[in-house]
Amino acid sequence: MAETQIDNPTANPAAGNKAQVPQPSEKPAKKGPDKGGFYWGTGRRKSSVARVRIKPGDGKLIVNKKELNDYFVREQDRKAVLAPLKTVDAEKSFDIFINVKGGGITGQAGAALLGIARALRKYDENYLQPLRDGGHLTRDSRMVERKKPGQKGARKKFQFSKR
Repeated sequence: MAETQIDNPTANPAAGNKAQVPQPSEKPAKKGPDKGGFYWGTGRRKSSVARVRIKPGDGKLIVNKKELNDYFVREQDRKAVLAPLKTVDAEKSFDIFINVKGGGITGQAGAALLGIARALRKYDENYLQPLRDGGHLTRDSRMVERKKPGQKGARKKFQFSKR
C-alpha cells in the first residue's frame, strides 16, 4: 500500500510529515545608538577580543584608557586600526573607545580593526560596500595550531634515532 503525499503537512500529523515550525530568531541587532549615543562593534582575531564604541565626534581614539600611539607602538598596528576609518574617509569624524583583551599586540590590532568596521557598518549602511571591498568586515579565522601529544609542538617532532 503506497502512502499518499499530503499537500498540507499540518493536516495529518500521524502520516509522518512533520510541520516546519518557525524557530524564534535571534535577537535582532540594534539599529540605532545606545543610551550614550554609541554604536557598538565586536572584533576578534586569534585569541583577542575588542569591544568598540563609536560616536560622532572630533577624532579621539582611546584604547584601554590610553591614546592610540601609546598603546600600539608599532606603525603597522596603528595603520591596521585606522584602516576602516580611512576607507570611509572618516578619520576625524568619530570618537572611538576600544576595550581589548587577550592575545598579543598584533592580534589586538586586528580585533580592533574588525570592531571598528562593524561599528561603522551599524552607524551607516552606506559604509557596508566600501568596508567589504577593503576586506575590513571579514573575520580572520586563522588560529594557532594545537600541540600534538608525543611531539615537541604543533609541527616540530623529537629527533628520530635509528640506533
